[in-house]
Amino acid sequence: MTDPPDPRPPFWWGTTSASTQTEGAAPASDWLDWERSGHAPPSGDGNGFATRFADDLTLLADHGLTHHRLTLEWARLEPTNGKPDQAAVEHYREVLEVARDTGIEIWACLHHVSLPGWFGHDERGFVDARSRTYFWPRHVDFVAETFGDLVTGWMPVHEPSRYALDGWMGRGHPPGRNDPTRFVEALETVHLAAFEAALRLRGGGAPVATDHWLAPVQAIGTSPLASSWARRLDDVLWAGWLGAMRDGELQVLDRGPIPRPELREAFDIVGFTYDGALGIDGAGDFQPYPPGRPVTAAGAVPWPEGLGVVLHRLAEELPDMPLLVSGYGIGTTDDGMRVEHLREGLDHLDEARRDGIDVRGFFHRTAVDGYEWLLGHDVPYGLFDRDRTPRPSAALLRDRATTAS
Repeated sequence: MTDPPDPRPPFWWGTTSASTQTEGAAPASDWLDWERSGHAPPSGDGNGFATRFADDLTLLADHGLTHHRLTLEWARLEPTNGKPDQAAVEHYREVLEVARDTGIEIWACLHHVSLPGWFGHDERGFVDARSRTYFWPRHVDFVAETFGDLVTGWMPVHEPSRYALDGWMGRGHPPGRNDPTRFVEALETVHLAAFEAALRLRGGGAPVATDHWLAPVQAIGTSPLASSWARRLDDVLWAGWLGAMRDGELQVLDRGPIPRPELREAFDIVGFTYDGALGIDGAGDFQPYPPGRPVTAAGAVPWPEGLGVVLHRLAEELPDMPLLVSGYGIGTTDDGMRVEHLREGLDHLDEARRDGIDVRGFFHRTAVDGYEWLLGHDVPYGLFDRDRTPRPSAALLRDRATTAS
């Protein structure tokens, strides 16, 4: 007797990248200004993807990793307000055409950390109501019209909560503020930007996914302050956008609710990145969790169990939404640690799927080692090193992608 056909859709195996990591900072970006002011090391040409993209995409296809999240860098496409760079447009179209011909399905990201200087500085970025509701939608529409025929899916904004934390809570990203009040405003407005972009993109036929940074949050110590900070951090990562998707009302921390019923229909898929759990102490400082375990060069504790925790929580909070692991990986020079982290994470993925959770795909962060700004130096995240040599972790994921559904 033959087995019945699997009713589930084909599973997506993929990888991720960011423009700054793979191409280096765009000349007109706020990140290049950040580098020149001494806040981050020079990114150069990233890992050379701009000229090596055909070989890189072939490498991914050969490993069965046929989905890839790629940033269409706004600061390259529109370095001057209202003046698209045609050479950049043609370059990105060439990349997307090569991806299509190679068998790679591209999930396009519109904002990953960096912004055009004219938007982030001169026009105050997403926190300015006019910029968010005029310049940003104009860019979203332009990207959809220009590249939509070559894109499999969209992820409008990468890790909204991390973007706000890093930029407005003194965590080392532009605009370099340390202002809790403005942080809450930034968190609200970047969530609105993501939702509003998704609503505009849904009409093109390609699915639209979130790309949230999610983690279990644990208080470190027994003090009431640690518990209070843990609850607040959990709200930062989870509460606002979940309420918007579930109830059509966005409320970010202490700011008033914003009723927007249409937000419930903005996204087709809940995608999320997972680095590990987050511990927070009574002073509000991040701490490794679980305590007492080895910490990677990127400052995280590998804890694959947390992937299962996040998947099950999402399934409980949004039971009718398909899920996507849009980034899973660790920054480490020890690929043996990466292999173990990857193997155990895939075990928790399998367990979630056996429990009936609708997980559509698994993307490894990242494909090829790129520019990283953590701890002031590069930290390897890739399945492949900068010479494009596969690591054992690449073989592990290749075997899984080419043999499993």
